[in-house]
Amino acid sequence: MADAPLVPADSPAAPALCAVDVARGIGRLFARNDIWCLAEVPLKNGRRADLMGIDAKGLVVIVEIKVARADLLGDAKWPDYLDYCDRFYWGLPLGLDRAPLESEAFRPASCGVIVADGYDAEILRPAPLDPLAPARRKALVEQLARAAMRRHMVLRDPLCSTPDLPG
Repeated sequence: MADAPLVPADSPAAPALCAVDVARGIGRLFARNDIWCLAEVPLKNGRRADLMGIDAKGLVVIVEIKVARADLLGDAKWPDYLDYCDRFYWGLPLGLDRAPLESEAFRPASCGVIVADGYDAEILRPAPLDPLAPARRKALVEQLARAAMRRHMVLRDPLCSTPDLPG
């Protein structure tokens, strides 16, 4: 990906990437690094993590995906995710202006940056570790496990769906 020409993601010449494409690329990067994630995970504070996963050490990772500059600049809720992960990343399509992520409003010392397309991703800035309290991590890991098992079961048997349960 490093050799790809940089075309601004908001440019008419840019390929149309949606959040699903970026999530797929990040999921593949994470899988190669033994981080397993789920998309659209509801959190206890009413927010929904675009991607939430667990690494090989049991640490919780959240990725907030933005595919348009206006969406990135207009997001005031993103700090609400920090209480639910050990590492936080911004996930962006290649070519989207990343300059705003260097401003203090986006806490660059607290957040990693990943660029992705529908096929792969690359970590441009690693996310620093900000450890959760062990009890919170345990509860989040259990929540992720239950959501993953529920989703897997519904894939195997769609009639087993329970629409009123989260995840």
